[in-house]
Amino acid sequence: MCGASKWKCRSFRRSNSGSFESGKRDCCSTRGRTVACCLFILTKTKSCQGGSRMSVESHFAHHHGVRIHYLDSRSGDSSLTPMLICPGLSETAEEYAELLAYLWPRRCVVLSFRGRGQSSTPSTGYDLQDHVMDIESVVESARLDRFHLFSYSRGVSYALGYASVHADRIASVLVQDYPAQHKQMPHGWADEYINDYLIPFGRTGNIRPEAVRGIQRESRQMDLQTPLHVRLLVLMGLLEGSLVTNEDVEIYKTMSPATQIRGFQFSGHDIRGAEKPLLFETIKSFLQE
Repeated sequence: MCGASKWKCRSFRRSNSGSFESGKRDCCSTRGRTVACCLFILTKTKSCQGGSRMSVESHFAHHHGVRIHYLDSRSGDSSLTPMLICPGLSETAEEYAELLAYLWPRRCVVLSFRGRGQSSTPSTGYDLQDHVMDIESVVESARLDRFHLFSYSRGVSYALGYASVHADRIASVLVQDYPAQHKQMPHGWADEYINDYLIPFGRTGNIRPEAVRGIQRESRQMDLQTPLHVRLLVLMGLLEGSLVTNEDVEIYKTMSPATQIRGFQFSGHDIRGAEKPLLFETIKSFLQE
């Protein structure tokens, strides 16, 4: 067993080999070829065998001309089943660096869907199946065999879509604050989302306006009540703003005989923003069961 651990926050620059190296720039810049993101590196004390350290690598998967960026924490313990992370609508892979560090030595892979972060932005291809193909390309590129599947917000739709056709690869499913459906966005949603959220909060680099408009134009409504023959963890906020209703919870219970529901009493939709320590510990405990 390892002794006490400590956390170090460093900025990183992507090397030619695709791995992250120490850099001098501030966190959260993704311009040009440099990725200076605040990655929390878990440094073992000398009491740990081998003095191992987490290493996060940056890669691109390719599918029909679309490049999908993903981060891979590799593995400090190959006996632990890895986890694939599907971020929310406007999130990027870099925003999950802290969770990767928290779960290490379990290997975690997190992608930026098309039109987000460092992934390319095709002019078309923003319905459910297109995003499922993003996941498929990353799974193939990262050579993932069997893994836990975690998703947040609209990423839940894409994860459940993937699970419906690749059940043999899934060890368990974790969904955070979103119903089991793929939503068709209403008329006018794209302009409102861009002008009232992305621009004021400086997130147009996280998801491009072209992707937002593509999602509104192409997304079709679809129920995703797929039978899951694995454990299912539903993480939901209990305050106003949560996107999961009691009816949604009952639907999830029909999808897996091993469904667990975990409510967060101080959270709406953004559980990570309101109760990050409890959220991370809940995820970790579920994976260890």
